[in-house]
Amino acid sequence: MSLDEDLEARLRAMGNDPDEFPPHSADLVRRSIARGRRMRLVRAVQVAAATAVFGLIGAGGVLMATDAFGGPGGDGGPARTRPGAPAPSTDRPPPRKPASVSGEEMTRTLTSLLPPGGTVSALSGRGSRSNGPLVSPTARLTYATAHGSAVMELSVTRLEPDIPIGQQVGQAGCLPVEVRPYDKCTTEKLPDGAVLDTTRSFNHPNSDTGQRRWYVVLTTPDGVQLTLQQLGGGERTSTGVADPPLSLAQLTSIVRSPAWARAIAAAPVPRGAPSAGAPAGTKRVSGARMTWVLKAHLPRGGTVSDLNSGDGLVQLVHDDGHGKSMVEVDAQYERTVLLAGHMDCAGVSGECEATTLPDGTKVKKVRGPSEKGGSTVVWMVDTLRPDGRRVVAQEVNSYAPAGPVTRPRPALSMDELLALALDERFFTG
Repeated sequence: MSLDEDLEARLRAMGNDPDEFPPHSADLVRRSIARGRRMRLVRAVQVAAATAVFGLIGAGGVLMATDAFGGPGGDGGPARTRPGAPAPSTDRPPPRKPASVSGEEMTRTLTSLLPPGGTVSALSGRGSRSNGPLVSPTARLTYATAHGSAVMELSVTRLEPDIPIGQQVGQAGCLPVEVRPYDKCTTEKLPDGAVLDTTRSFNHPNSDTGQRRWYVVLTTPDGVQLTLQQLGGGERTSTGVADPPLSLAQLTSIVRSPAWARAIAAAPVPRGAPSAGAPAGTKRVSGARMTWVLKAHLPRGGTVSDLNSGDGLVQLVHDDGHGKSMVEVDAQYERTVLLAGHMDCAGVSGECEATTLPDGTKVKKVRGPSEKGGSTVVWMVDTLRPDGRRVVAQEVNSYAPAGPVTRPRPALSMDELLALALDERFFTG
């Protein structure tokens, strides 16, 4: 058989192997929570820890036939060329089959890293390849000891390339106290450049009782995140209040193990995923301007902590010496159509007053209980200008809408909230 015939036969054989040519697949929608818009998204979805799922565009065509040893000549040696043919390029290595890991390997690795003396049950895992497209590998099991049991879940995902870490959709980073008032979270930069986040939390974010949820997130220097969580007592429906059996140090030891090297290599690179930022052309008020204007309206002599700001939204905790109070401002453009019929008091719980100012600006003032539950009260002023610009200013008599009451009433009066919401400096300068 001639070299040309041999090449044709090898390419034909490879074309029949689905592992060599996985089918093309559109990207699946990733879990929505980017840090730049995190505050708004978290507020809407309660920061439910969901697993991101990615698709990967199928492998491109192979220019040369290769065997299992990677040698273009089929024998593991150097490539053979016809006399007079151009020398093969050495700029890049020959194409190789993408790394992969099975679901069984994921659960086996997780089981091997658990402390001895416990029992493992209800194992399930997902490999990095499912009918062709690459997906994020995961492992799940129940681990029980004489001191209690927990459901453990581990996932390995790769972050978006060329996107700042603060705008990523991954689970790393300590969430703001305004959103998760009862979390105990720390962030540590490791000597190898990785970042480790450890969190003691609860299954229900608006409570400091109930099922414990402890988790760690390791972000490697090349942008892979290993997330390991344990739910004390078992499934999310558990009513137990005992601490999970593994400490945060033990969870950290598991995610830092070299045993995850194959899973890390197999974590797919998200391609073509939707941007976490605002749509092109959408106007936003910068976070720096939002913060500056808000601070200008705070009473003098107090302290500010837990500042979280992004384009169009700022939150902070203010303490005037008589207790902490969360203050939040949201600024938007082009809201006229979206808010049609919503600037009155219909269906609003609590005390509500709706008016229209001489310049046509609609104002809605609301005093009522926090929708997050608990005993806190929220004061809000919602303003909509005739040109569609909207500013919402609100505060709560705690450092979080679902936090414990820290003062009898919020720090700013309703008139002061109105002056804040009507400040033109949000949109000028």
